[in-house]
Amino acid sequence: MAKTTLTRRALLKSGAVAAGALAMPSVVRAQSVTEMTMLAWYGQAEPDAVAAFEELHNVKITPKYYVGGEQMLALLAQSPPGTYDLIHADAEYVQQLVLANFVEKLDPSDYHFDDFYPEFHKFPGHWHNDELYAVISRFGFLGISHNLDAVSVNEASSYDMLWDEKNKDKVGHFDWHLPNLGVLSLRDGNAAPYDISGDAWAKLQDTTLSLKPQVRGFYDYGGVLSSLKSGEVTVMPGIGEWITGVLRRDGANVTTTIPEQGGIQFTESFSIGRGSKKADLARKFIQYTSSPEGQFTLANLNVFPAIIPSKVGWERMINEKPEDARHLGMFKGDGNSIDLIRKGRIHIRQLPVQQDLADWNDFWSAYKST
Repeated sequence: MAKTTLTRRALLKSGAVAAGALAMPSVVRAQSVTEMTMLAWYGQAEPDAVAAFEELHNVKITPKYYVGGEQMLALLAQSPPGTYDLIHADAEYVQQLVLANFVEKLDPSDYHFDDFYPEFHKFPGHWHNDELYAVISRFGFLGISHNLDAVSVNEASSYDMLWDEKNKDKVGHFDWHLPNLGVLSLRDGNAAPYDISGDAWAKLQDTTLSLKPQVRGFYDYGGVLSSLKSGEVTVMPGIGEWITGVLRRDGANVTTTIPEQGGIQFTESFSIGRGSKKADLARKFIQYTSSPEGQFTLANLNVFPAIIPSKVGWERMINEKPEDARHLGMFKGDGNSIDLIRKGRIHIRQLPVQQDLADWNDFWSAYKST
């Protein structure tokens, strides 16, 4: 009581707070909180991802979640500059953000690149004309995700197993053309799975159509989780630990294998939205996500786990979450995720180079309806 009285007297004496405000201190606190907006894939602005930053900077991050890069671009095109302070995007869409003037240029010296593995110091797609526009937050590999009770790691070592009779009506697709066609392009032997000739594109379409008799269905995120967990499907190409890591938390006997033909890398990043009035605060948020503490947080998001580029973050994962680190490939020695990249077994997910994105999208729609 004495402490409260002294505090009130001090405030009144200084004239800092009106008598009415003293009766409603929660209103004062609420008014002092800065609001920041984020356009992102689901999960990036949930409490487990942003609570520490919000508390540190007395800020509230309000998300607008999207599904797919095309929807993200459409939302930005329909919104005036400054609508979104932060933009979370897959790496293959960053160049489109730059060309459409949706994001601000960044200063590389502001971020923790020295702590990152060298492969991520100047990540393709995040730079344009030698200028930085996005900072990598986390990444993961896509290959074959499978139920170990039905499909062994050895069986999943080649994409050819998708056509095996034992997997008839047990193959599932995450309903997005880029990852699925990317891994099937690797199966066809394309060294650059998204940069293929007209003949290779025709072959890829034939390859994909030939798989249809094996396919049980096409699923969204929730459907992928439930169908793989229940055994409705036992194998899925084009997804990875972002799915099987979540399922293992619930006790499912599943894993992801990168076949001998290689895998695809998805890469997430943050940018500052064009015209943001909170650009300084947005920069601090991206600094936080690239720091060792922020990186450890991002590796363990509830929405799904992922690999991080931070070397210090790796050490903490190995020490505090060794099983999760092992499944994600964050361990020391041969076969870890950086080793797979350096051996050329991982290919960065891109938009199609020699075809229009609409061509791939139209084919995928036709494939689903056949």
